[in-house]
Amino acid sequence: MKQPPARSILSGSAEGPVIVTGEALSFWGGVDPATGRVIDVHHPLNGVCLTGSILMMPSSRGSCTGSGVLLDLVLSGRAPAALVFSEPEDVLTLGALVASEMFGKPLPVLRLAPEMFSELARVKRARISSSAIEAEGLAIPVVPPATATLDLTDTDRAMLDGEKGVAAQQAMRIISAMAAQQGARSLVDVTQGHIDGCIYASPANLTFAERMAELGAKVAVPTTMNAISVDYANWQVQGVPPSFGDPAARLADAYVRMGCRPTFTCSPYLLDSAPQAGEAIAWAESNAVIFANSVLGARTAKHPDFLDLCIALTGRAPLSGVYLDEHRKALRIIEVELPERVDDAFWPLIGYLAGGAAPDRIPLLKGLAAARPSRDDLKALCAAFGTTSAAPMLHVAGVTPEADGAAADEADHVAITRADMAAAWSLLNEGPEEVELVAIGSPHASLAECGKLAEAFGGRERHPDVAVIVTAGREVIEEARREGTLARLEASGVQVLPDLCWCSISEPVFPTRTRAVMTNSGKYAHYGPGLSGRAVRFGSLADCVTAALRGRAPARLPDWLS
Repeated sequence: MKQPPARSILSGSAEGPVIVTGEALSFWGGVDPATGRVIDVHHPLNGVCLTGSILMMPSSRGSCTGSGVLLDLVLSGRAPAALVFSEPEDVLTLGALVASEMFGKPLPVLRLAPEMFSELARVKRARISSSAIEAEGLAIPVVPPATATLDLTDTDRAMLDGEKGVAAQQAMRIISAMAAQQGARSLVDVTQGHIDGCIYASPANLTFAERMAELGAKVAVPTTMNAISVDYANWQVQGVPPSFGDPAARLADAYVRMGCRPTFTCSPYLLDSAPQAGEAIAWAESNAVIFANSVLGARTAKHPDFLDLCIALTGRAPLSGVYLDEHRKALRIIEVELPERVDDAFWPLIGYLAGGAAPDRIPLLKGLAAARPSRDDLKALCAAFGTTSAAPMLHVAGVTPEADGAAADEADHVAITRADMAAAWSLLNEGPEEVELVAIGSPHASLAECGKLAEAFGGRERHPDVAVIVTAGREVIEEARREGTLARLEASGVQVLPDLCWCSISEPVFPTRTRAVMTNSGKYAHYGPGLSGRAVRFGSLADCVTAALRGRAPARLPDWLS
């Protein structure tokens, strides 16, 4: 079916200057909710204020928390006046949907066919109504929002009718609206959920969660929780100001009151509750979604914040996207030039490049099987991929479970060369050689990673001017304590923190005297400069230990790229 020139996804009216970018943007880590300015230093719009604009971009990318950031911008009056996409988009759309449904603040969302998107991108200012987009010399008719007749069960209808409480009713209304804009005809049962909205990205996250808890919301399926924004038991003694610590802890408490398991980890695939191949689940948090689909072979859309809770409350998700076999195919084949003797830094670097090479579609990566990636290597690859791509999964030929036959007949081909790797390495290493902080655990470190870090230190102590902080889940930390790994790390001066992660850590837990950070995470190497205001260096785990011992990270390519 031919796409209409312009379709209203969420109706409303707006007028403002047109801001256009050809590169997708993550609102979490990419837009400051306090100012509406783009803070992603790697994005073409860095420094641009989006407030009051008609924001045009292909889609969003990155974190599921972008929906919370957009909701906060709407509630504070700092949001764009309208969002215009050229491709399907869920994260920001869900934030706008919640703003309208629960807070009575509509924000128009539209999707334009490519030729109309290009036409509108040429104008400086536009007006949007329910029936048209108008600008000087341009008028584009707008088709009303899509409507779909959902095949609902009796239980679904009972929830929509309020028979199971106001919270479940609100949740089912939001799920139904998202299903319609995704083109789903029915819902699917899920066996478990993972909540990303428990990160205190903005006051809007707390407003939403406490409102749902006050309405009596209770999860209907086992539901784990993402990392939060504080070390729950210790934030007060760590010097975190109550103005931040109190609402961050209240946010966690609200989800626990609704029946969520206080796992507080962004690596739920490391838990004993990790799903099996083929299992339909409802996870949020971009790295977790990509790992679940790609490595575990489970099935979950990249559910935005707020929708994750709605699905957990009902046990039902829109049957669309990668829940369906046909949407798990690779539409781009990426041939990767594999250098000899790569180390662990290779995998996040390739994930970062693969996301840029396939920003809007699932790729099949070829040429990597000979390097025999570990699960931790794949964890790093998936996290970095989710930073630069909107796709909910990837395939690695000869490695991931669905890679055989994954390429669609119409898939195109691109390549990642050694020259591409060298350029990306330089992009992620713009910081100075002197570092004051080594950041490990984005996503949360596994037990094996903690063990490798302890082995790399070999009983040596960190440089007195360099802090070394690892973030990890509670279960991993407890196991590291039992087997003695935690004691070895602490003897080397390494601090291991539970509950929070690098994309939510704040001062003074993030050492205030830091000028430059060293990390082995492609995800944090990208987001870190915008989130922390510090320069960042990227390298292998061994590079991180060298920086921790010497206070310096020499500016050089790794041996496998030299």
